Amino acid sequence: MSAAAQDVTEEGATGSKVNKRIALLIAILALMLAFAEIGGKNAEQDALARNIEASNLWSFFQAKTIRGTTLRTAAEAMEVELAGATDPASRERLQKRIDGWKATIARYETEPETQEGRKELIARAKAAEARRDISSARDDKYDIVSGLLQIAIVIASAAIITGVTMLAWTGGGLGLLGLALMVLAELAPTALF
Repeated sequence: MSAAAQDVTEEGATGSKVNKRIALLIAILALMLAFAEIGGKNAEQDALARNIEASNLWSFFQAKTIRGTTLRTAAEAMEVELAGATDPASRERLQKRIDGWKATIARYETEPETQEGRKELIARAKAAEARRDISSARDDKYDIVSGLLQIAIVIASAAIITGVTMLAWTGGGLGLLGLALMVLAELAPTALF
């Protein structure tokens, strides 16, 4: 075999090894992309569920407010009626009804045992909103990671076609950055990046 033919064979074997490594890099980047897409989808679904939970809690809060206002108005009207009543049995009946309504109004304001008083509903709704915001931030970050990994795959693929290994290194670097951002999205979703 001539020296030129041997150089071509060695160059082909070296090129083949490099292409295999780049293909492995692309496969790893694609796997990371799949994880980023799954993480983003889970965060999106969680944000939606938390938003629905917060909406339901705020609706329940509004219903309690309306009921409380209705009872407060009725109790005040009955207190006016009580002031004009002279019959002791009627006064007692009116007072009992007013006291019952006031107890219900107080229960609507706070009900720690069931967590369904207005005070507790506000806290629960705000907590659900906070969890929704965290999931939404996580979803946004996973979107950035997905885009970054897609770009890394394209750049690494271009390295195979062009033979420019610097493109493979750039794709690998973008992949590492994507991995770091994915970890950050999971551990510190409200951090800026």
